[in-house]
Amino acid sequence: MVPGIAIGDTSEVSIPVDPLSRVIGQDHAVGLARTAARQRRHLLLIGPPGIGKSMIAMALSFDLPQPQSEVHVVHNPENPERPFIEVLSVADVHARRSRLEAVEGVVLEPREVPLQVVEKLGYFCRRCETYSAPTELICPGCGAPKGGRTATAENPFQDLMGFVELTIGQISGRQSEVRTTRTLPDGTEEVVVYERAGDMVRMLDEEALGRRREIQGAKPRKVLVPLDRRTFVMATGSSETELLGDVRHDPYGGHPGIGTPPYERVVTGTVHDAHEGVLFIDEVPHLGHLQRSILTAMQEKAFPISGRNPQSAGASVRVDAVPCDFILVAACNVQDLPAILAPLRSRILGSGYEVVLDIAMPDSDGNRFKVLQFIAQEIQQDGRIPHADAGAVEEMISEARKRALAIDGRSASLTLRLRDLGGLIRASGDIAVNEGADLISREHVIEALKVSLPAEAQIRERYGSLGEGVSSDMTESQKFAHPYHYWNESAEPPGYE
Repeated sequence: MVPGIAIGDTSEVSIPVDPLSRVIGQDHAVGLARTAARQRRHLLLIGPPGIGKSMIAMALSFDLPQPQSEVHVVHNPENPERPFIEVLSVADVHARRSRLEAVEGVVLEPREVPLQVVEKLGYFCRRCETYSAPTELICPGCGAPKGGRTATAENPFQDLMGFVELTIGQISGRQSEVRTTRTLPDGTEEVVVYERAGDMVRMLDEEALGRRREIQGAKPRKVLVPLDRRTFVMATGSSETELLGDVRHDPYGGHPGIGTPPYERVVTGTVHDAHEGVLFIDEVPHLGHLQRSILTAMQEKAFPISGRNPQSAGASVRVDAVPCDFILVAACNVQDLPAILAPLRSRILGSGYEVVLDIAMPDSDGNRFKVLQFIAQEIQQDGRIPHADAGAVEEMISEARKRALAIDGRSASLTLRLRDLGGLIRASGDIAVNEGADLISREHVIEALKVSLPAEAQIRERYGSLGEGVSSDMTESQKFAHPYHYWNESAEPPGYE
């Protein structure tokens, strides 16, 4: 039994509801993440892979309130290549949705609509009095074209000619809506419009028609950043277009009538999608010169969207001041820290925190329980492996102790390189599943330690060294063609410059 831990198996472990409480061994970073969420501060997380940087960023986003605005791009009739930006509050968004829903009118069954109306809309055959979908030009009841025409003896082909005439007439001039009047209970009349709505008929009274005219009179627009959106956006490895947005190409150049208007071709970047949320960028030095754009977006809390391909029709389109008020959570390895743009680090420190994450924690009862919690979390998240018994937990904690010493030189400690430990948990679970076991046991963990070795460890075990492995596996032709990759005794292989 693990000292300080008394359980039968990991199914007895209670997993915290708070996402930040699921982060193991990074108490200092978690405390600053809570502050960052509350005070809207930026974070730079520094440490090796697999110690929880992305988990902290994602968990931080759960502490943020839901977005309170929606961003629209609006057509500019005076200069279509310069669309406007309009920011709507929650109340404005809900009011707009209510107006749109009201415009939908009342949806009715075709049988509830006057016969002369459903006949004109194409739902009704007056010959056999059969209802059918308006997309069917031939009545399924009597097989005649809707409209009631019949063939005569004078022309044996009149049925065909009549069908052609009727079909052409229906395709070119069929009524998609019928405007008529109806009498209200108080004796007054009002205009109503019936229109096709799939297999149903939509009826709009004067009030609904008024709302439709109001909306149709408004400037055309498109929702760029919806109100109902995630508060966590990952931009790791994003290209310039993905990060900063773009304007799609239109072969017709947005020509009225045949092209797509410029405002409809505007595409947001992740800096805009993260508005009022968290923008997470791992390996931030790999962005290179794009770090300057991130810095500008952080400073201005807005970033323009323009076409990025000079050969595209979108190159002439630009949308200014697109909101992007986000919390930046950036991450990097220790050796990459100097590659981060100095002004970007200054901006983070000026309104946030830089945190070097821990790689190990003391081997105490409380921290052993944290590793137990991590094991239970990984098993629950995987969903395909059984829980672990006390013996398996003890073996995994022992392995965490060994890795802290072997990798980081920390004695009496437990490793916080938990992604690798998670791989051991899954490998153990897979072995248990293959054997049909109900729980992961100590024997499964010991076996997993043998089969889940990194490739370098397997090569050393098989060949003695990485160099011997490369030399043994290369053919003579490969050695001749690629002398730089051939391991030999000389400091510089022949032909290498």
